[in-house]
Amino acid sequence: MNIYLVCNAGMSTSILVRKMQEAAAKDNLDVHIEAFSVEILDEKVDAADVVLLGPQIRHMLNDVRKVVAEKCPVDVIDMRDYGMIRCDKVLARALKMAGK
Repeated sequence: MNIYLVCNAGMSTSILVRKMQEAAAKDNLDVHIEAFSVEILDEKVDAADVVLLGPQIRHMLNDVRKVVAEKCPVDVIDMRDYGMIRCDKVLARALKMAGK
């Protein structure tokens, strides 16, 4: 399962991604979690199972949904979970979105 976190430059989500990877490994989940810039989403969307936007680009949600074109669920990470790096909550949300 591929969980993609998308933000402006792909760097501000790196801490959250690392923590989510640690949480997934601890629970023996077979997931790949990656962060990157919204500019390259169209190159990666075919492999996505869930796309989560950083709250700083929530205004791009409709544009991202057009790029994803219903290939997978898309949502915005809760601002509090993002800011407090609540990796467990973000991971749980992504798994729920994917029906896992």
